[in-house]
Amino acid sequence: MRERLEQLKQRIVHFNEKIEKLASSERYSKLRITGSVLWNLTLVFLIFIVTSLVFVGAIGAGYFASLVREDPLASKEAMREQIYSYEETSEIYFANNIYIGKLRTDLERRETSLDAVSPILLDAVLATEDEYFREHNGIVPKAVLRGLLQDFTNSSTQTGGSTLTQQLIKNQILTNEVSYERKAREILLALRLEKFMTKEEILEAYLNIIPYGRNASGKNIAGVETASQGIFGKSAADLNLSQAAYIAGIPQAPFAHTPFTNKGVLKDQDGLQPGIDRMKTVLGRMLEVGYISEAEYNEAVTYDITKDFRQPEELATDNYPWLTFELEYRAKEIIAGILAEKDGIDKERLTEEENLKEKYMILADRNVRSGGYRIYSTIDKEMYEAMQQAAKNFQYYGHTFKGTEIDPETKEEKEVDLPVQVGSIVIENTTGKILSFVGGRDFALKQVNHATQAYRPNGSTMKPLLAYGPAVEYGVIGAGSPVVDVKFRRSFDGYSPSNYIESEERGLMPAREALAHSQNLTALRLYDSILDRRPATFLEKMGFSKLAEGDYVNLATSIGGLTNGTTVEENTNAFATFANGGQFIDAYMIEKIVDLDGNIVYEHTPEPVEVFSKETAYIVTDMLRDVLDYGTGTRAKSSLKFSSDFAAKTGTTQDYKDVWLVGYNPNVTLGVWMGYDKPRTLYQFNNTYYQPSTRVNMLWANLMNSIYDVDPELIGTKEQFKRPENVINASFCGISGLAPSAACSNAGYVRSDLFNRNVFVPSQPDDSLITSSSVLIDGKAYQALSSTPSEFITAGGIGLKAEFAKQMLGRLGGDASKLLNSSKVISSTAFNADGSPPQAVAASVEGNAITWSKSGSNDVIGYRVYDISNGRSLIATIRDGASRQISLPPAGIFTVVAVDITGLESAHSNTISGNTVIPTEPEVPTDGDPQNGNDGTNGNPNGGNNGNGNNGNGSENPPINPIPLPNENQQ
Repeated sequence: MRERLEQLKQRIVHFNEKIEKLASSERYSKLRITGSVLWNLTLVFLIFIVTSLVFVGAIGAGYFASLVREDPLASKEAMREQIYSYEETSEIYFANNIYIGKLRTDLERRETSLDAVSPILLDAVLATEDEYFREHNGIVPKAVLRGLLQDFTNSSTQTGGSTLTQQLIKNQILTNEVSYERKAREILLALRLEKFMTKEEILEAYLNIIPYGRNASGKNIAGVETASQGIFGKSAADLNLSQAAYIAGIPQAPFAHTPFTNKGVLKDQDGLQPGIDRMKTVLGRMLEVGYISEAEYNEAVTYDITKDFRQPEELATDNYPWLTFELEYRAKEIIAGILAEKDGIDKERLTEEENLKEKYMILADRNVRSGGYRIYSTIDKEMYEAMQQAAKNFQYYGHTFKGTEIDPETKEEKEVDLPVQVGSIVIENTTGKILSFVGGRDFALKQVNHATQAYRPNGSTMKPLLAYGPAVEYGVIGAGSPVVDVKFRRSFDGYSPSNYIESEERGLMPAREALAHSQNLTALRLYDSILDRRPATFLEKMGFSKLAEGDYVNLATSIGGLTNGTTVEENTNAFATFANGGQFIDAYMIEKIVDLDGNIVYEHTPEPVEVFSKETAYIVTDMLRDVLDYGTGTRAKSSLKFSSDFAAKTGTTQDYKDVWLVGYNPNVTLGVWMGYDKPRTLYQFNNTYYQPSTRVNMLWANLMNSIYDVDPELIGTKEQFKRPENVINASFCGISGLAPSAACSNAGYVRSDLFNRNVFVPSQPDDSLITSSSVLIDGKAYQALSSTPSEFITAGGIGLKAEFAKQMLGRLGGDASKLLNSSKVISSTAFNADGSPPQAVAASVEGNAITWSKSGSNDVIGYRVYDISNGRSLIATIRDGASRQISLPPAGIFTVVAVDITGLESAHSNTISGNTVIPTEPEVPTDGDPQNGNDGTNGNPNGGNNGNGNNGNGSENPPINPIPLPNENQQ
């Protein structure tokens, strides 16, 4: 060993000697100089390179700084708020949290959390979009440089260099603008965001904001949960490997890779191939980075993904169009009010200032559509569907006309159907919840919600709201108090209304009967008697939203002649006031609105308004029971499949352009309207569709039956309206409404009905009647004159005092003789005779009797028959109204004369002898005073007015009504 070491040492020494010799040689000297030069050059080059890099870096840094110098330094809170401000689709629900669908929006999105996403999908996203997500601080420098190099060289292959953080910044804070400035800001903000958010927060936000093409409805979608549901019909937590890879691959080219067209139609094979190819690329990346095994890759890459694409999805607007649009509109109104209050503006101003409301409705529109709200309604799903079906199946709406309108898309005129439309709504009385409604016949044909948005005159359904209800409240009438059904004096301010049957005048009649039969004249006169108290303020309290100033003073308002009309919702809601004991509870359709974080931003709180006393509410309800028992709503009641304590009112408008029926029991109120969108008569002259008022009776019953089938306990309640203790039965005179008098009792006019003890019970004795002698003229009793022949007078008749009759007719006037349509009661006014002898009559023989015609004069109280064969002897006196004949005497010559109320006689009729009629000229009286004629022989047949007797007969016929008048059907 020692010898070997020695040998090695000698070799090293020998090697060193050779090196020294070489170094001393000239050749090495040259080599050393060359190396030194090369080294120095290398140093210079390296220094140049480093200096250049520093210079370029400084320039780049300066340029970068210049690009972002005006960019404010975002705070943590501001950046997080911007990141989380992504739009999310709002959803709507039936009552009891039953899902309806999404509101209309340009982009659908539903937020999800990271723990609700499949780990396979997370791996697919990271492998494809950001392999180094867990390691980098917001950017990958080499990726940035690569992108810059590709940009400088204008490379056709752009591999991309954005991390998930950068993509999040681009989508939520910046724009898609292609510029170095935007890229510089993106890098700076990405680095900053990584300091403010965890990796999990960044990844979760990314998964919620990235676009994913279209869903099976053709809607644009964003976020992995929306994509999973919209493409595969399953949650992002339940995706298999192939499905996860497909979803992860879509964002590179969303509309190329999505499987659906903008119409919600599945693409053909060529259209699907780009998405399938991209899925395979994602699977390859997952294999490359080790997220899946070779076996998993092989299985997934051959998987038939096309069989998993969901079928086209029906939208809420397809299944429930009227409901979806209505909830959307109401939600916007609510949010508009909230936004206004945030700006320090009283939301009540939105109802008064149209421009202000328009501004906040625009702001609320986007907020509602994309705010991710959950909107919970009051609509009962089963009731709603049952009512739609019942309305669809009803066969008696009426004729569908043809018309034209301008197509909003082509701007060309097109032919359209013009069917009878329908609007209906059902409200829960005690809460105000709208349980269901019918918006119309065909949404594709007409989008107007006829239950909530169509304003129409409400006809006679207005009578209990504006005439009878307030009159009871004021203590003007009780349930059975007498009201006046007599036409106005000629015309009142150009207004000459009539009842449904134009010639009908029922005189004094009980209020409850007038309401049950829907007499127009009684409602108008009753309303006129309280008009100075501005009873239309009751309508204000009950939610009528479009009252004009004229509605407070026009008589026609009381029978539904509104300037702007009302909706089915408003009208029905007002009737629920009676069901609620006089409290108005505003109807509503949205129970609450919840934001993305589960915070309740709105919850409905009822605010009852005292409108009528509970006594008034009960009395009117009891009156409206009669509508169904014997009035204009009997067909509706007979068509119900169940019984309950119902009260109701029908209504029609001029020429049957609208028909209504609103009815309620202690639990619910249901209102129905029918009519054409462009008003025209519903009346058709055939029996195919029934009379219009009958149709609405039938439809109301059908709709009520349909919701009864859904909830018989609620709809068919056995509960009765409870009579308040201050509602009592009291007796009164049916003529005056005052306490019964002996005269009223003897005449048989004492009645008993409901009164509110707190405001009005008849106590003042009746003094409306008089006892007087009377005569009959055309079947009506009038006071006898001093000159009236005694044989035509009936003693002890009952009549109305003139002062009372004038009081009952009021400022509207009218024919006092029409107040009491009975031959037993004397007219309150004396008969004004024309002062001329009556017109002569014609006599004849019929069998064994002498008969004669009725005199053409209007003041005749009877007839006398004379035998003129031997002088002039009276053989018979016949009062007006009795049979105009006597038995033919065996011998003699006979003639007949008419006698008027003043005692004047007409000229003799032709004469009759036995069975032979002897023609003679009418006798002309030659003696006596033509103005007295008490002896029955005087009078000039040609004197005075021998025509139609319109001069002073006390019965004035008003002209045809020049103003459209709501009529009421009597069937």
